[in-house]
Amino acid sequence: MPLQNRIDPFGAIHAAPERGLFMGNRGIIHDPATKTLLKKRWALHAWIICVCEFRNVRRDPMGRNRAGGKAGWTELFFLDEVTALAAGHRPCFFCQRERAKDFVGRFGGAFGITEPRAPQVDKRLHKERLAAGGKPPKVALEQLAGLPDGTMVADGADAFALRGGKALPWSFAGYGPPADFTRIGETALSVLTPATTIAVLRQGFQPVWHPSAET
Repeated sequence: MPLQNRIDPFGAIHAAPERGLFMGNRGIIHDPATKTLLKKRWALHAWIICVCEFRNVRRDPMGRNRAGGKAGWTELFFLDEVTALAAGHRPCFFCQRERAKDFVGRFGGAFGITEPRAPQVDKRLHKERLAAGGKPPKVALEQLAGLPDGTMVADGADAFALRGGKALPWSFAGYGPPADFTRIGETALSVLTPATTIAVLRQGFQPVWHPSAET
């Protein structure tokens, strides 16, 4: 039985067999005795994206990974960086320092901040994250072409990643065949990726895509 630690583009946490390319965390939100989630879905405002392998460290997912047999931060998994960004996470300064510096630097460029800091990013993102109570803005079909690649939108409960003028349907296993924008939007479309992250994407930040996006 898979653990409930897979994140969808809406920021919700599911039990699914596919691990994905990236790991991340929102603090300690699990009970290590049962390896189940607590009622809370975050413990801090710094929601980060980590690599799955770093310095040969081995962790027991949702186990006791802190000194004294205590629960460490809860391991969460994403299909790819595009998905993690849509859910409101940003790169980690510990295991992805250069990417994190790139992200925060472009954040500064987007908002005219001379010396941007990660807590400034986290504060803005937390107000926009759907899983933290943010409201997804609506978007019309004719506006999709103006959004940067890597933005994710939703047609009801279905999520799509925008890339090269196409919409790629998302699933935990990967992306489906790209569709023209006119083939989605039967209901009102909403933007999943936080506005702050979209601004960073407009500044040229290049998110990592799952290989299925290439086909």
